[in-house]
Amino acid sequence: MSTKQHTHLQERLADLYGAGQGAQLERYHRALDAFAALYGSGPVSIFRAPGRVNLIGEHTDYNHGYVLPVALDRDILFLARRRNDTTVTLHDLESTRFSLRTFALSSDIPPQPLGDWANYVQGAAQRLVQEFDGRLYGMDALVDGCSPFGVPREVGLSSSSALTVAAAIALAGVNNVEIEPVRLGALCGEAEWYVGTRGGIMDQFISVLGQRGHALFLDCRPQPAQPLPEYTLAQVPLPAGYQLIVADSGVRRQNTRSDFNLRVAECRLGVAILRRHFPWITHLRDLENVPWEELEPLLPERLPASELAELDIDLETLLEGRTLPPVDAFRVRARSRHVLTENARVLAAIEALRQQDAPAFGRLMDRAHASARDDYEISTPEVEVLVGLARQAEGTLGARLTGAGWGGCIVALVEEAKASSFESFVRPRYLQATGLQPEIFVCRSGAGAGFVAGIDA
Repeated sequence: MSTKQHTHLQERLADLYGAGQGAQLERYHRALDAFAALYGSGPVSIFRAPGRVNLIGEHTDYNHGYVLPVALDRDILFLARRRNDTTVTLHDLESTRFSLRTFALSSDIPPQPLGDWANYVQGAAQRLVQEFDGRLYGMDALVDGCSPFGVPREVGLSSSSALTVAAAIALAGVNNVEIEPVRLGALCGEAEWYVGTRGGIMDQFISVLGQRGHALFLDCRPQPAQPLPEYTLAQVPLPAGYQLIVADSGVRRQNTRSDFNLRVAECRLGVAILRRHFPWITHLRDLENVPWEELEPLLPERLPASELAELDIDLETLLEGRTLPPVDAFRVRARSRHVLTENARVLAAIEALRQQDAPAFGRLMDRAHASARDDYEISTPEVEVLVGLARQAEGTLGARLTGAGWGGCIVALVEEAKASSFESFVRPRYLQATGLQPEIFVCRSGAGAGFVAGIDA
């Protein structure tokens, strides 16, 4: 690396990470050395994509609702060098967990076994090949998502979407293909269908569009436009004088995909039932201006699966290929109530942040957690302990689970002056109550995904 390249990299990292750029520079050098050891000396392009924490708006995105995530300064690095064929060679710095993968670019790439890490890269590659009619070269690539700078995996901070986005921008970058950011976010959302996840677009959009010091308001309903759909979004300033603190409960539940699919089914059942009275609706958000008191008696609290046929509801068509766990009945009313009230909380949260009213925002976080726990039922006993301790910590204004749920992380809004004492209060008490060690870190909002620098490794 030349002196000029080194200086340029330092400047880029200062822009991306602020005060943490010194430690990040060492990380980038380690990744560059590893890339050269794997693939030999020569030019290498560095790309990155951040994880996210969702402040409020849980399980609303796939219901065409509203979300308010923040991009983190924890990210996935993706180092790449273009090849002269269509082969993609893929290494991960955590080689003991994520071994070498190789595949050929095509519009129909055979997937790796279910759950394999490379499927997120292959999904992004396949979608880009489809988008650009196959006119893409392959690449030699190295992924770095290692701690303490990487996105923690399997805790609800969207490490998988960060990997998908990083792979997409790297493949586009080495091929000198430009993709408008909103379109890139949408493509990456579609790319994750490859791994069997038909969720919303929040994770991909915040990874692409994040800005330091801001949350991203996103209306997840595409607005028809020519030639491509558009989305309503806005950057919302975070409150001054407060920190976002993320705490990992240490709980991992294995069947979250089937649980997630069940929630999707229950929301769609709510739409199917309400459409009998409001035939113009397609998603629950269409009823945001209808008082809940009017909707509540129209929705069954418990809908037996045996009654679907007499309601002329075909569950298989409704689910579009999703698989469900064995279920005797669906909790339609509670799930619908969560989505509708959560959308309203997101809109109220935006107003609170624009007014820099942190206490009001904290109260909305607390209410959102109660809804996720009681109406959507995505909490766990351990998460409840962690949220309770977070709220007891001095300086905390609000705390809630974040991510898909069933374990994973919580997020708390804490006075900046009290942030340093949060961990010393929460950690020992959580360990005593659950026997688990929580990972706790202060969040700094990060920049969105993109090209970092071109280096001679």
